[in-house]
Amino acid sequence: MRRISLFAASATVALVVTTLVTPAAAEASGPNAVVVWNSNAQTAIYEVARQGPYVAPRSFAMVQGAVYDAVNAIAGTPYQPYLISPRSHRGDSADAAVATAAHRVLVSIFPAQTASLDAMYAESLAAIPDGRGKSGGIAVGTQTADAMIAARVDDGAFDPSDAWTAGTTPGVWRPTPPTNASDGAWVGSLRSFVIPRNDMFRTSGPPALTSRQYARDVNEVKAIGGVTSAVRTQDQTEAAIWWHDRRLTEWAIKRQLAETQHLNTLQTARMFAMADVANADSLIACFNEKKHWSFWRPVTAVQEASNDGNPATTGDPAWMPLLVTPPFPDYTSGHTCSTATIMTTLRMFFGRDDIPFSAYSADSGTTRNFDSFSAALDEVVEARIWGGVHFRAADEQGVRIGNGVAYYVLSHEFRRR
Repeated sequence: MRRISLFAASATVALVVTTLVTPAAAEASGPNAVVVWNSNAQTAIYEVARQGPYVAPRSFAMVQGAVYDAVNAIAGTPYQPYLISPRSHRGDSADAAVATAAHRVLVSIFPAQTASLDAMYAESLAAIPDGRGKSGGIAVGTQTADAMIAARVDDGAFDPSDAWTAGTTPGVWRPTPPTNASDGAWVGSLRSFVIPRNDMFRTSGPPALTSRQYARDVNEVKAIGGVTSAVRTQDQTEAAIWWHDRRLTEWAIKRQLAETQHLNTLQTARMFAMADVANADSLIACFNEKKHWSFWRPVTAVQEASNDGNPATTGDPAWMPLLVTPPFPDYTSGHTCSTATIMTTLRMFFGRDDIPFSAYSADSGTTRNFDSFSAALDEVVEARIWGGVHFRAADEQGVRIGNGVAYYVLSHEFRRR
């Protein structure tokens, strides 16, 4: 079985991202405001608005980018601002800035949730003593939020005219059962946050239908990714379902690391912004690939394998994957693009790979433990095949795109001044 590791896939510029601890204002004694408002953002973005895993990264990048700029400004701007560095004063409240920046961005994205978001905001402000520090933090957070909101006007989000190209010839994507849905094409055309071109990580494309590699990929996912697979183990089944739960890698794990690694407000704001801004661009690059290649999903490929021109594959019209196939093309894998970007960013932020973490998924009813960021990335490559929703080529090329985006973003943004 072919495997790809985080480090093997990172054959790009060497880059070390150092973390500087520079608290310009006294650290709050209560909960980390960045963690609190990241959780609040998850409630608004995912739990209430139900934005998909290919939509939510834009919202999180907007929130965390504004939060980072606010905290960085109050800390004396030890790092490059993402958009702006408003003037701040000694004693300005970082907690007030965090709450204001996050709240203001979220209300701009989800005006229908204003009442619930206002309640969260009031609770956060109530814990901060009134005075110049509180009002100063609010002013800083307002400015960074407004800059982010302005920067994303007319960025192409939710463009109804942007659609996938579907077809009926072998190899070409078409909506898949049971939902037969089509969604998210606009992500590949979305104005990026950092990368200069959405197609700058263009690959050579999926394997030719008549190639040996393609036959291996089809037969692998057919054997192990089917809903009734006799070769997939219970642990592999649980892993496939666990990795399908997007609460974990994109939100819960980062919050867990902020707490277990005892990050202060500035460190947390920077780590979250690095991961979420890079992740948004990774999904943009990945979906640009999907739009360019429009390659069919395993469920279509296996069912129609008798028509693909490859003598080493055999069709099974009744075959269905373990997981429900997402409503867009296979190549490249959005999940491995995203996970590679996040895990690479975390490795670079902490300056090491061997930091353990774990998370529980209600979807699988299990907790999975990892002793390193690269171990997690290696597993998700396999998990998307075990779930029957991606070919190995899509997963491996997704890792390469994700790593490339992470290195590019972190070599251009969020660096020490």
